[in-house]
Amino acid sequence: MKATHPQQASNILIVDDTPANLLLLARMLTERGYKTQTVLSGKLALLAARAEPPDLILLDIAMPEMNGYEVCEQFKSDEALKEIPVIFISALSETIDKVKAFRVGGVDYVTKPFQFEEVYARVQTHLNLRRLEKLRDELTHMVIHDLRNPLTVIFGVLELLELKEAKTLSAGTLALLTAARRSVTEMINMISSILDVSKMGAGEMKLQREQCEIDALIRAVVAANQPFQESRTVTVDATGDALSVAVDVGLFRRVIQNLLSNALKYTPAGGNVSIAVAASASEIRVEVADTGPGIAPEYHQRIFEKFGQVGDRHNRVGTGLGLTFCKLAVEAHGGRIGVDSEVGKGSAFWLVLPRAVDSHGTS
Repeated sequence: MKATHPQQASNILIVDDTPANLLLLARMLTERGYKTQTVLSGKLALLAARAEPPDLILLDIAMPEMNGYEVCEQFKSDEALKEIPVIFISALSETIDKVKAFRVGGVDYVTKPFQFEEVYARVQTHLNLRRLEKLRDELTHMVIHDLRNPLTVIFGVLELLELKEAKTLSAGTLALLTAARRSVTEMINMISSILDVSKMGAGEMKLQREQCEIDALIRAVVAANQPFQESRTVTVDATGDALSVAVDVGLFRRVIQNLLSNALKYTPAGGNVSIAVAASASEIRVEVADTGPGIAPEYHQRIFEKFGQVGDRHNRVGTGLGLTFCKLAVEAHGGRIGVDSEVGKGSAFWLVLPRAVDSHGTS
C-alpha cells in the first residue's frame, strides 16, 4: 500500500554495487510512494546527482574504485549537493566504521542485513527534517526581508536627530543616540548579509564589477570604523604599485568590513589589527590579522559555514553569517578565502582575488 503523505514524492538516490540490494530497496521505497534512482558505483552516483539532485542518498560503503566514504566526501565538497542528507547502509558494523561515516558527513547509519521498516523510518525522519529546515529558511527569509524597511526608517530618524539636535542634547544623551544608530546600522548589515547569502547560494546575484583601488577601499573602511577601535590600533600595509582589480565594490567593501569587524571584536584592548595587501601579476592578496584568542585548526572550515560559531559560551568565534557571506562573495569573484590560526596566537584571515576577468565577467 502506497503512503499518501505529500512529502513522500521525494526522490531517493540508492548507491550499491550489488544489483539485488538496489532492486530490493528501490521496490520497497517505490511501494511507499517515493521516487528512486539506482546506480552501481560512486562515479555514477555523482553523475546522477549532478544531473538531477536527489532529496536523500542511501549509500553503500564497500564498493570498488570509489568507496562510500570517498563518495560522501565528494558530495559534501560540492556546493550544489552538500546539503543532501546521506544515510550509509553497510555490512561494516564496527564502531570505527560508523564514526568515520559520520565524520565524512553522513547523517545516519544502517547495518546490513537491514530491516526495511528501520530503513523506511530513518529515510522518513531525515526527509522530514530537511523539509522543516527549508520551511524555517523560507520563513526566516521573509521575516528578515520585512525587517529591513522599518530598521531603515529608524536609522534615518536617529541620524537626523544626531545632526539636528546635537547642540541641544547633553554629551551623554548624544553618545547614547550615536550608539543606537550604530547598533541599527549593524542590524541592517546583518540583514543584508542574510539576504545576500541566500541569493548567492542560489546563484541569483549578478556581480556589478568595476575597477577599484583595493588599498584605497580598505583605508576608507578602516577610517569608517575608527570610532569602534577604542584602544586598539589598525595598520594598513599595501605593497606594490598596481593594486587595482575589477570587483563588485559594494560586496567587496562589505567583505573587508566583516573581516575588520571580526578582528576588532576579538582583539583585546591595547591589541593590534594589521591589514596587508600584496599584488602579483595574476592576483591580489588581502590579509586581516588580529591578536585575539585564535581558532583551533579543526574549526578553520566550520567558521565559514552558516551560523558556524565555535567555542564555549564565554569565548565564541564566528559571526553566524558574516564569514559565510565573505566566502560566497569572494568565490563569486573567482577567488578563495581562508584562515591561518592557532589557539592563543591570534588569527589571520586571508583572501586572494584573480586579476583576470573573462568576457562573461567571471574570473
